[in-house]
Amino acid sequence: MGVFNGMSQTLSLDAILKTIKNNNPQLKMYDADIQSMDAAAEGSKSWMAPQLSTGLFMAPYNTKMWKGDMMSRGMGMYMIGVSQMFPNTSKLKADSDYMNAMSSVEKENKNYTLNQLNAIAKTNYYQGLVLDKKLKVANENLSLLKYMIKSMEIRYQYNMDKLPIYYKAKSQWSVVESMIVMLQNDSNQKRILLNTLMARDKNTPFEFDMNYELKEYTGVQKDTVSLAQNRSDLKSIEKTMALNQMKAAIEKAKLAPEFGIKYDHMIGLGQQPQQFSLMGMVTIPMPWSTKMNRANIESLKIKNESLAWQKQMILNEATGMISGMNTELINLKKQYDIAEKSIIPALKRNYDTAVLAWQNNTGELFAVLDAWEALNMAQMESLDKLQSILTTQVAIEKQLENN
Repeated sequence: MGVFNGMSQTLSLDAILKTIKNNNPQLKMYDADIQSMDAAAEGSKSWMAPQLSTGLFMAPYNTKMWKGDMMSRGMGMYMIGVSQMFPNTSKLKADSDYMNAMSSVEKENKNYTLNQLNAIAKTNYYQGLVLDKKLKVANENLSLLKYMIKSMEIRYQYNMDKLPIYYKAKSQWSVVESMIVMLQNDSNQKRILLNTLMARDKNTPFEFDMNYELKEYTGVQKDTVSLAQNRSDLKSIEKTMALNQMKAAIEKAKLAPEFGIKYDHMIGLGQQPQQFSLMGMVTIPMPWSTKMNRANIESLKIKNESLAWQKQMILNEATGMISGMNTELINLKKQYDIAEKSIIPALKRNYDTAVLAWQNNTGELFAVLDAWEALNMAQMESLDKLQSILTTQVAIEKQLENN
């Protein structure tokens, strides 16, 4: 099989999905972002830094007046001051709640990306599985053609009347050989893509597990409650709405006053005594200073209304898509069932009968070749139906986010 020649192990779909979850670089990127946000949240309850001030206080420009004399004890002081604002407890809690919840949205974004990667992996795995089934059918049909061609070369070596059917069989041989090359290339491409998703050497050989399950999804399109609970994009919207509420709580907390304290120690110049100043401070939110906060609160409220409608839009689209795909899946299964139980067995019997008649010199080789072509086409079309069934199942599971 090209670059994948040699002994290789069978790799199940579950094993591939597990490896993608553990090794895919895109998911690793989300893990790093989540850890970064959680690390930043550790400092969510920090206070503002204290302010330190130092310098001359009430000192005259005339430096001679700094020193005391018989008439004065001197003028001016050297001051060292420190001030500290005490954050509002409600604002501190609101900040802490917001920062600790920031990574929750990123976690759901990671789950959404994982669901997309799983859908890509499942689709390509099933395509590779069906391609290998087609390769098996193509090789079997090539063997049947080989038998017919060898028989013709022995039986009609000198019968020029049979040359047209002989050359037609030879041309079909070339067509099937070309198809096998194409199928091998497509199958190898699926392996390369899956190895890429697993973040390992792109040419690592493996075989597809030929076991698969045809599933039923009757009634799931109406269950919007479980759909909302399972889908990470909807949960991401809900978490974003919760974060917006926390942002609004922070803005509301900014409307409350904050208190602080300021202490100054003054060393008198000349013969003046040491003095101190101890003052309380309070910020008083006024209408002209809170316009931005109130506007932000209203903006966040409107954003949440928009997100709520977005959630309803996604649910509406998802239920419609699932309903449509489920109807298509039911019809595809019926067609596949008819092909496997009726059409292919009948064409196989037709081929066997034509070969038997030809071997007994009671039938024409044209009839054998026509029967072979009909059987080959029906087998390939049946596998195309199987591919459509599995692809539709993946599309439904992607909408349901059943991983």
